[in-house]
Amino acid sequence: MASAAVTEAERFRSLSPAEFFYRNREIAGFTNPARALYQSVRELVENALDATDAHGILPDIKVIIDRDPERSIFYKITVQDNGIGIPPQYVPQAFGQVLFSSKYVLRQTRGMFGLGAKMVVLYSQITTGRPVEIYTSPIGSSRIYAFRIMIDIKENKPIVLYRASWRKEGNWHGTIVRVCIEGDWGRAKSKILDYIRRTAIIAPYAEIFFRDPDGNYYYYRRATTQMPKPPRETLPHPHGIDLETLKMMLKSTKAETLLEFLAEEFQGVGKVLAEKFLNEIGLSPCANPKTLTAEEIEKLARGLRTYNNFKPPRADHLSPIGAEIIKVGLQTILKPEFVDAVTRKPAVYEGHPFIVEVGIGYGGNVPPSNAPILLRFANKIPLLYDEKTDVSWKVVSENIDWSYYEVTFPAPLVVLVHICGTKIPYKGVGKESIADVPVIEKEIENGIRQVARKLKKFILHKRKEEEMYRKAITLIKYIPEVARSLSVLSSSNPSDRIEESKLVKALLELVKMKVPNVNVKSVEDVVISVE
Repeated sequence: MASAAVTEAERFRSLSPAEFFYRNREIAGFTNPARALYQSVRELVENALDATDAHGILPDIKVIIDRDPERSIFYKITVQDNGIGIPPQYVPQAFGQVLFSSKYVLRQTRGMFGLGAKMVVLYSQITTGRPVEIYTSPIGSSRIYAFRIMIDIKENKPIVLYRASWRKEGNWHGTIVRVCIEGDWGRAKSKILDYIRRTAIIAPYAEIFFRDPDGNYYYYRRATTQMPKPPRETLPHPHGIDLETLKMMLKSTKAETLLEFLAEEFQGVGKVLAEKFLNEIGLSPCANPKTLTAEEIEKLARGLRTYNNFKPPRADHLSPIGAEIIKVGLQTILKPEFVDAVTRKPAVYEGHPFIVEVGIGYGGNVPPSNAPILLRFANKIPLLYDEKTDVSWKVVSENIDWSYYEVTFPAPLVVLVHICGTKIPYKGVGKESIADVPVIEKEIENGIRQVARKLKKFILHKRKEEEMYRKAITLIKYIPEVARSLSVLSSSNPSDRIEESKLVKALLELVKMKVPNVNVKSVEDVVISVE
């Protein structure tokens, strides 16, 4: 007789992507109502910006947060853009199917994993049970399309509760997304305001309007019409290919030979180089890519990653901000006395190119701080959480000796670091901290030092000017006494002496000619009593 203690066999079943993120929403940043409110605003704004500047459209972004009249812990978030819009046949999947996105291409984007707005929709369902509302009009369309959508969590499929369309009267194109979530504005306020402000710094070409639940309005006017070049699609580089990606590429390729496969599916690989490479690793250029054995696929993957004669990966699919735009953003929002920026040349991390950009602002309206104020960005996204674990923080706080650049803390110093690439080594799915990768750390450090050297020259020049100004003021203080003495010495006859007022004026003009930027109209502006 079988023992009664025998346990029932474990039951196994697969989880849909939607159910996985429903159960593990914390890994995407939805850890509590405050963080969720911030994360929702961030995800929707990122989508709005990608729908505009990634397509060469100057962004007009409106963000509105309202308290729900029925429950004060519920907040309605509305984000409107003037982007390319979404074809109506794709709207249900775009908002109601987790991991649904456009076909895989190698191109820089703000989002990752095809999550974005879907996590916001999931969190809305979990906390309020309400659907997401979408209004969209693609460029060139004469109609506006409206949807109310929820997600079938078990099946990872959209549930369309409402669908309608009507003829549009104006020329608006873009998308409006409205969700209702459980949030905590009191705790999220500072992060959301900081996020909007930093977005205005990194995208000064955007017009951003924000209204908070308390009825306060924040408006960031477009400061420039210059935009970063939109990212382009490109083929993957051989050094960035892993075994599983290679298997998928071999399965889907239309190439009939391994030689054609390498020449058509990878960047920087021509037929001559492909044939030379295949001969060196012992694979036939005429082999059918779909009939390779597991051992041959492993050999091919290993060779692609380690072969040194491939051309370096191109960076034309990346979209750096540009030094001039960074300077405009820092100057417009922070109004520093000194501002400069640099866009570094592309570097490579695990076969993927990336670009580091650095901007520094000093003085002016930048508040003094005991450490550099660090503004972190990755693919144009402000990073606000987990600052002390980020590689940029390590560089500015440990690697750089700021005293060498004549900076003494507390100092009005802000450092902006932007990293763009198709493979950013985030420490978590929340995308708030970048890992300490040596090649990235070195690029950030070199970029900061490059701009800091200009800051050092500015500070030294300013100190020299201040010293000259102090000397000039000291001289001006004694001009009346000197003029009086010169007048007496000019003639023994009092009636023939040069007037003191003329000597005062001449001496003042002489000092101002020798020391520029001395803004003293008369010696009476300098208060001193000489007995």
